[in-house]
Amino acid sequence: MKASDPRPLTRAGIALTALSMGSAPLGGLYAPVPEADARAALDAAWEAGIRYFDTAPMYGLGRAEHLVGDLLRRHGGSDAARISTKVGRLMQNGRPGRPLPETGPRNAFDSGWHDGLPFTEVFDYSRDGVMRSFDDSQQRTGLARFDLLYVHDIGPATHGERHARHWEALTRGGGFEALAELRSAGLIAGFGLGVNEIGVAAEAMEEADLDCCLLAGRYTLLDRSGRDLLDRAATRGVDIVAGGAFNSGVLVPGGPDGAKFDYSEAPPAVLERVQRLDALCRDFGVPLPAAAIQFPLRHCAVRSVAMGAKTADQVCANVRWFEQPIPDALWAALDA
Repeated sequence: MKASDPRPLTRAGIALTALSMGSAPLGGLYAPVPEADARAALDAAWEAGIRYFDTAPMYGLGRAEHLVGDLLRRHGGSDAARISTKVGRLMQNGRPGRPLPETGPRNAFDSGWHDGLPFTEVFDYSRDGVMRSFDDSQQRTGLARFDLLYVHDIGPATHGERHARHWEALTRGGGFEALAELRSAGLIAGFGLGVNEIGVAAEAMEEADLDCCLLAGRYTLLDRSGRDLLDRAATRGVDIVAGGAFNSGVLVPGGPDGAKFDYSEAPPAVLERVQRLDALCRDFGVPLPAAAIQFPLRHCAVRSVAMGAKTADQVCANVRWFEQPIPDALWAALDA
């Protein structure tokens, strides 16, 4: 399969490229990324035929959305690619007479941002919060519409005891209703969740008419806990974009983020398992990252694999790994 191969979505009436570009690293995840490197990484993805780019207000506290909007202005505008962004966070700054609202405990999946813009994230999943987030993302990207809009990082692992309040805002408070209205108005082609948590994604499928979800880190060589959710999504026609195929970098031995697992330092048990997976792949002459980046597409619900990168060289490596032939015998060995 080629990175540029189009894969139609079941409900949304659009197609995504098999390999897509996530922009969290460009927001300064783990380390600062100079603007020139960020632009070069996005351009390298474009040159490789990638035409689906995912971003979010969270990434660099607005920085990544600006970078993705700049890419499109340099390459033919919004009709030239598919773009997704996210709702659930508003970017605010304090000023005299308006203190920042309470932001709650630190998000377990947020490792902080280097080179981020000078804002503070405030969670808001209500109808007004979703509409405000959509408007703000239009301003940052310079786009009039988006292809997909994901509800970002809702769930008990992210919010702890505050989850019930946020879920109430999304459901009874009109958050899902706002997303449905944006879809009906043609301002988005579809919506779903963009999360690391399986349970809340399953619950959302019962609550709203979802089109596509971005599930990060839960259907990988290391973590197959999302398999039942993907099976359910397939039966309901809900497409999946698989993020976090390298589980924050640990499945790229020797890479810049090779010691990271689920946004934190990898524990010894995970590192030992990675070594065994790496040795098995070497027996077949296949780099471990190639197996990792291709693995999610083995499930019929997965339409695209979203990969992050900080440099053009990393983008090119991702494309090579994605397009490298892998023998069926290796997949059987890995499954075993």
